[in-house]
Amino acid sequence: MSDLIIHPVILCGGSGTRLWPLSRKSYPKQFAKLLGDQSLFQGSVERLSGDGFADPTIITGDPFRFIVTEQLAAIERDPHAVLIEPEGRNTAPAVLAAALNLAQTDPDALMLVAPSDHVIEEGAAFRAAIMAAAPAAQAGSIVTFGIRPTAPETAYGYLQLAEGGEVDATAPQDLAQFVEKPQLPDAESMIADGRHLWNAGIFLMSVQTARDVYTAKAPDIATAVEQAVAEAKTDLGFCRLASEPWSRAPDISIDFAIMEKVEDLKVMPVSIGWSDLGGWSAVHQSSDLDEAGNAVSERAIAIDCEGSLLRAVSDRQVLVGIGLQDMIAVAMNDAVLVAPASESQRVKEAVTALKAAGQPQATQLPRDYRPWGWYESLIVGNRFQVKRIVVHPGAALSLQSHVHRSEHWIVVEGTAKVTVDEEVTLLSENQSVYIPLGAVHRMENPGKVPMVLIEVQTGSYLGEDDIIRYEDVYART
Repeated sequence: MSDLIIHPVILCGGSGTRLWPLSRKSYPKQFAKLLGDQSLFQGSVERLSGDGFADPTIITGDPFRFIVTEQLAAIERDPHAVLIEPEGRNTAPAVLAAALNLAQTDPDALMLVAPSDHVIEEGAAFRAAIMAAAPAAQAGSIVTFGIRPTAPETAYGYLQLAEGGEVDATAPQDLAQFVEKPQLPDAESMIADGRHLWNAGIFLMSVQTARDVYTAKAPDIATAVEQAVAEAKTDLGFCRLASEPWSRAPDISIDFAIMEKVEDLKVMPVSIGWSDLGGWSAVHQSSDLDEAGNAVSERAIAIDCEGSLLRAVSDRQVLVGIGLQDMIAVAMNDAVLVAPASESQRVKEAVTALKAAGQPQATQLPRDYRPWGWYESLIVGNRFQVKRIVVHPGAALSLQSHVHRSEHWIVVEGTAKVTVDEEVTLLSENQSVYIPLGAVHRMENPGKVPMVLIEVQTGSYLGEDDIIRYEDVYART
């Protein structure tokens, strides 16, 4: 077993609406620093790194590809591959795409499929459990990881062990069946019978086993994904799966498409401090709490509060709670959530209502992340907008022009290399340049520190789609 190598496959899609307003479609929860100084995605990569683990294969969507590589670089981790889904088709097609990609370099690889947005407090115990489960996976079984339950949870699916199975076992056990999220009385009965584990959605299998079971149990997925991988294109180091065949893959989870149909499925019982952070109450439970059971962020203050979560995200904001009991309060500079902890699972309803009302806060963060850095709107008027723009060292925006607006740039930190038509200028702090309507222009950061500027837009239309791109180092259209 000393030469055993596990290939992590990190599933990094999803919209994360249950943790709105912090998590939104434009920047879902796996990229946020919900607990500690790392994002959930970074934590997922870190705990599946080191001895016995290969570089991770990441599966994500086009809008997140540069966020993935930036966050990997921040923790000094290199990916084996970053696969770009043309559209989200749930987990079943994604897992097979990763298996087929790994098979190109290691047909005998063992892959560990894990979500990117879960918390596992005991990483060493998790890694040890993976290694203990590896012989069963090498022998051709699919091993899923079941969490020893600590309460009759109704928010999780369950795994029922076969007769004679033990939830305290240290080796894989036979699975009897999957159980969907139960009602409370059923959850209490399952906990009492001692044969049920929470379903963590983590799987260990060989690449060959994956290919075989998809061919046997989900041939429609296998045909579409095989073609999407065979016709994939390399783009700036990313692997773009082919759009047309990918669109023919059914939109279905790996649980429904594969796991519930497989005969030789094993369960590895684990106790690893796991949570899927499926709502603000789960975040509260996983946070450091004060003596009154409150989870209070740096820019929040709790006065006579108990059992509550108070989280202020913006550095221009302070959140104060007085006399709160079992409440959730999350404040951002464009949206605020306040709800009893018992109602926190209804956040999806808020997102649906905001979408119906046409409110951008339903899906868009005030900070918009781009491959070169990020920007945020500070003030928006009828015919003007003020933005703060941050450009990474060595990064450059596309060579572009606008049909409906002019712009004024003021550098406040660092140095900017600015192209306006045929003129190229270096601007340092407190210097500015005017970009007339229709002028072909580009902004670059030639320095070694982030460059920050204030952009003032004026014009009849200020939408982000008012861009004509002529050149772009990030291959955007």
